[in-house]
Amino acid sequence: MEKMYYDRLYENWVSNFALNLHHVWNESSAKDLDPSNNTEYEKENNSAIVIGSGPSVKKHRHLELLANSDYKGTIICCDSALRNALNAGVTPDKFPTFYVTTIDTDQIIRKYYDDPIVDAYGKKIKGIFSTVVNPLVTEHARKAGIKIYWLHSLFDYNEGKKSFNQISALMVRARKQRGLPAIQTGGNVGTSSWFIAWQILKCGLVGLIGINHSWDEETPLVDIISHGSGLNHTEIDRNSSAFEKLFPKIYNPEFNCHCILDPYFQYYSNALKDFIARSPTWVTTINATEGGCIFGKRITCTKFAEFLQKYNK
Repeated sequence: MEKMYYDRLYENWVSNFALNLHHVWNESSAKDLDPSNNTEYEKENNSAIVIGSGPSVKKHRHLELLANSDYKGTIICCDSALRNALNAGVTPDKFPTFYVTTIDTDQIIRKYYDDPIVDAYGKKIKGIFSTVVNPLVTEHARKAGIKIYWLHSLFDYNEGKKSFNQISALMVRARKQRGLPAIQTGGNVGTSSWFIAWQILKCGLVGLIGINHSWDEETPLVDIISHGSGLNHTEIDRNSSAFEKLFPKIYNPEFNCHCILDPYFQYYSNALKDFIARSPTWVTTINATEGGCIFGKRITCTKFAEFLQKYNK
């Protein structure tokens, strides 16, 4: 899967980075968001909620629960969830420490910023963007008033000096001596946002909603096979062994539900669960998605209403 991403997206990474570089040099680094420079800051006493756009958000009315809560922590909204969150009342007026994240290189992501509700709140939102995001996306975010903070997405740093990660970091430091922070992404904005919560924003407790990384059982077959695009539909018997291997059904004992993983979600979920298992001991991850396949080592699962009651800080 990693090689597929590399082969398919490498030219996009290089092109987008080149077009973004002037802004990267002149705009803020995500390092500027690190609160631990304040000696009084205690990461163990600060929390964040990562909002994804998985189906459980709507199913369990998580945005409405959050909007009507008195939660005092940080909000980190995945780009695809931003409009729905704002429309539901999860806004920077109610939650002043409010971020949106974008990692994907495709220009289609700009649609998440091209909306009157984003324009209405943009000046109160901080955006954390990868240097390889499509420049049309960052242009829309800027027009909405969102202040951009840059970071690197790690994908080939293991190649050493010849890697694009190494070369792009050197180019950034040519005019920005402190450089930029870098994070693993797990191939998606949800996992990236989890990293941002503790690695950049130093929140010791990270709650997840809408991070299903899977399909509900009742999802139409065409969406499962095409990863939601509705394109390139291949005829395959849902009851065949080939389907079961490519699209396994998983039982989540924490939320007593089943879900289906396509090859992308298998990669995403395995990566996130591995990252969580290996995260620093001061990081606590609470999955309040109430669905999906994110459970296992060092993942505490709970209903979102209970999370809001227990971790209101």
